[in-house]
Amino acid sequence: MDAAALIDKFLQLSEDRKLDEVEAMIAPGCKIEFPGGIRFANMNEMVANAKTRYSWVKKHRDRYFVGVNGNQHTVTSIGTLYGVNLAGEEFEGIRYVDVFVIEDGLITEQMVWNDFCESGVL
Repeated sequence: MDAAALIDKFLQLSEDRKLDEVEAMIAPGCKIEFPGGIRFANMNEMVANAKTRYSWVKKHRDRYFVGVNGNQHTVTSIGTLYGVNLAGEEFEGIRYVDVFVIEDGLITEQMVWNDFCESGVL
């Protein structure tokens, strides 16, 4: 599987909350960092935090960019977020950028940036 396809599968499994399958794609000690410098040790922590921010969120994954450095791949996913906040209000069009580092077929880093704070939907 190429690097962009691997990340697309990871993001879809994450949205579907198939966390056992997601965890199998992550290297031990994976760095997961979200806006504000918030770090998570695993996907279960990330999901628990997400439940305090919105009812659900999904991504329109518009573009992928892949860089290669030896056996390391860096994949950038760009698109927009849509979903429902905790007040039950729908939102869409929130920009995001996710950057992943893949080594030996496993994700070693996920860094997330988005415009949630600026949008006011949360």
